[in-house]
Amino acid sequence: MSTTPETAVLRPHAEDVYAEELAALRAADHDRPKPPNWHLSPWATVTYLLGGKLDNGFEIEPKYIGQRRLMEIAVATLATDRALLLLGVPGTAKSWVSEHLTAAISGRSDLLVQGTAGTSEDAIRYSWNYARLIAEGPSLGALVPSPLFKGMQEGRLVRLEELTRIPSDVQDTLITMLSEKVLPIPELSTEVQAVSGFNVIATANDRDKGVNELSSALRRRFNTVVLPLPTSAEEEVRIVQTRVEKQGKALQLPVEAPALEQISRLVTIFRELRSGVTENGKTKLKSPSGTLSTGEAISVMNSGLALAAYFGDGTLRAHDLAAGLTGAVLKDPVQDRTVWLEYLETVVKERDGWKDLYRACREVVE
Repeated sequence: MSTTPETAVLRPHAEDVYAEELAALRAADHDRPKPPNWHLSPWATVTYLLGGKLDNGFEIEPKYIGQRRLMEIAVATLATDRALLLLGVPGTAKSWVSEHLTAAISGRSDLLVQGTAGTSEDAIRYSWNYARLIAEGPSLGALVPSPLFKGMQEGRLVRLEELTRIPSDVQDTLITMLSEKVLPIPELSTEVQAVSGFNVIATANDRDKGVNELSSALRRRFNTVVLPLPTSAEEEVRIVQTRVEKQGKALQLPVEAPALEQISRLVTIFRELRSGVTENGKTKLKSPSGTLSTGEAISVMNSGLALAAYFGDGTLRAHDLAAGLTGAVLKDPVQDRTVWLEYLETVVKERDGWKDLYRACREVVE
């Protein structure tokens, strides 16, 4: 089906958005060694993630802004028989990196299992078309393959989101698939053997409470890469600025790109409240219950841009930012309100050029 601006896909797959870059990398990648069934070499995959200029002058846009070594370790892991676990607090680009790794290596990123408390073994292994099962009995035609089943058959990467939210007994279904690279189908007295190129990229949040810990047997099947929060304010500002501009175009918001000053103020607030101290190190602060991640900063900025576009003059101002900012901080309406009000009075109010943001946030919180 063709798409018009009115029916355009809201969130295209990475391989569709960056098809030109992937094609340019494939063309430049002909003389580098590739693991079996990989579309790009490890070098080209890391270049796709971190950005760079090819020999012909073609510019590759950075998808991940951070330590190069982390991406090299992640890519090298996927070239072995170990699966990859991306671990970190919410908003550290785990899912984003997972999608782009899969798009670069397998050419498609659509094999996805979303982990929840209700995820069953069927979602990991396979299920049945019960109409055909009743009519024909157990057969390959009556079997409904899971994304992992397809990944093993086709030699592709499979994304498994929020691994620790899946019940422990269901998690352990992965052990044979990851260690023996085989999926038994006892109903048909057969099995699926994984084709070269198959592997799993799982993500997990290390800050959630009440999740299901991985068994030691399953943990051994993964190589874990911890994705940290940005190390510097400048790096975090760059990430927020890049992603907000990209998403603003995708959402077709009729608004100017946010001023760097507004992004810097938001990032400064998030970093200070996360660390429990002001950027000059002179004032200790209480931290709220939320994570205040880079991902949340991007969401706050996008919310402010939408307010400015549809209920303002198209320019992001303090009062557009205040509602989303306050909502991000006040996860616990009692404890976090006290923390936020104290921060507004002792830090925001006293900063030169921040009076507009102080007044706007006070209006929202009151």
